[in-house]
Amino acid sequence: MPREAVSTWFGAFLLEEGKIVRSYPGPKDAAAILERIALRRAGDLTPEDAHLVREATGADVGTRDRRLAERGLRLDLRLRGSVDPTTVGFDPRLLRDPLLEEADRALHAGWDPSIHVQEAVRAMTDLDHIRNLLGERIGSWSSRDAPETDPGDHAAAARLLLEDVTPASGLSPPDPSLARARRRLAETYRSIESVRSDLDKAVEETVPKQCPNLSVLLGPALAARMLAQAGGLDRMSRMPASTIQVLGAERAFFEHLRGRAPPPRHGLLFLHPRIQSAGRTERGRLARALAGKTAIAARLDRNGAPLDPDLTHEFENRAAVIRANPRRRGAPRSRSPLHRAPQHR
Repeated sequence: MPREAVSTWFGAFLLEEGKIVRSYPGPKDAAAILERIALRRAGDLTPEDAHLVREATGADVGTRDRRLAERGLRLDLRLRGSVDPTTVGFDPRLLRDPLLEEADRALHAGWDPSIHVQEAVRAMTDLDHIRNLLGERIGSWSSRDAPETDPGDHAAAARLLLEDVTPASGLSPPDPSLARARRRLAETYRSIESVRSDLDKAVEETVPKQCPNLSVLLGPALAARMLAQAGGLDRMSRMPASTIQVLGAERAFFEHLRGRAPPPRHGLLFLHPRIQSAGRTERGRLARALAGKTAIAARLDRNGAPLDPDLTHEFENRAAVIRANPRRRGAPRSRSPLHRAPQHR
């Protein structure tokens, strides 16, 4: 008769034709249940599982639990055996508190402090968009009664309104309430500039503390933008260098996959001074070298390693080699097979 090994939070059981033939129940106190939940999440055996595996080793016992299959039992995902906790004297409500405690522990263990840096970067992006829209309106409005004002100089237009200077043209709003409202608009613009500046300073101070290696390699501002684009330090530390190289160029990358454009050579890494000042034929190689060092720096910071100055030195040495051996412009470049894939479908 086929037999099946079943592991649950309340014990381990050997079933034959759906009936329990061997039982290894676990304890009923919350601390012991919590310990067994943590073992199961980590892929380890509970004491009850270990007893069951020793009993079933060498016999034809199947299981759909990969933890048990890795210890010698036969893996069979078609098995559907189950055990009701009430049949072995366990109240299902015993599981509630240990599960909540384990969930709280897992949330704390998986917490990525760089989330605050991400939110700050996204807030700065939002403020830049709002400031530009508001500045265009202020520039346009102030030029109505002060034609000598440059509508494109938003800061100067806001300053003119805040200083409450009466224009020589005599075309100021006839209604005092409109003039006051326009002044409030300029105050809002100035307030947005102040908040944007505060966020920028906060990021400049925070990133070197949380990510020293990324901060030294890329600079605090670029490191923060890379973290926001990657979705946090934890995700970035698991990315290959090839993905980090094109962070921020996702649209161009997918256009390349559709066969409509060449592959992007860099994304946000273009903002690095070394790449930005390089020639067109050098940027791709520099971005590839920088992405490799960035991947290493992210993993070091994720694991709490101290600052490694060798990363920056190695990148600078590689950049010097690339500059000393420039690629001839117009030289043939290898192209990914994906570039022409849609044409042959």
